[in-house]
Amino acid sequence: MSTLFPRPLLTIVGLTFVLSTAQAAPAFSAVEQGNYAVDPNHTQIVFSVLHLGFTNYSGFFSNASGTLALDPVQPEASRLSISIPVGSILTPSTKLNDELKTAEWFDVAHYPKAEFVSSKITPTGTDTADIAGQFTLHGVTQPLILHARFIGAGQNPMNKTYTVGFQATGELKRSAYGIKTYVPMVADKVMLSIAGAFEKAK
Repeated sequence: MSTLFPRPLLTIVGLTFVLSTAQAAPAFSAVEQGNYAVDPNHTQIVFSVLHLGFTNYSGFFSNASGTLALDPVQPEASRLSISIPVGSILTPSTKLNDELKTAEWFDVAHYPKAEFVSSKITPTGTDTADIAGQFTLHGVTQPLILHARFIGAGQNPMNKTYTVGFQATGELKRSAYGIKTYVPMVADKVMLSIAGAFEKAK
């Protein structure tokens, strides 16, 4: 057998197997129950709008904060609260970044934060759920549903903190929050994609 598979190759294959096994995500039901805090360094809120009918233009918000009370056995008992500093907005255009902070758009001086607070969590599969809640942006609060999927959990090898991660999507109409500039040339519908990392409280 060694003539067919040289020892270095067998070593690489074996190492790959060990690493993939070690990094395999546990079942969601096996995740540690408890209180978690948003990891701001690894959480991103990405938004995308159709721009002039040509491209889906994206940007993102960072430095989110918040809490997650997680019950993997009874997910419907979990609770989520997120706060997003709107001034963290970032797009490929420095000029646009500054413009989006003005009163014509997000008006960061008067409305520095956006917030989402869950009101109902409905499991839709073994590792998915719909999170209904109230989203406040630009001083307006509207219902919002996020479609969440469990990604993985375990001890962060860098800081040794137990961490759980989710991916979520949703959509909203910005005009419902009083942000109507350039509608419909810049689409009213905003698509959200959220990579959320949460660290367990010690």
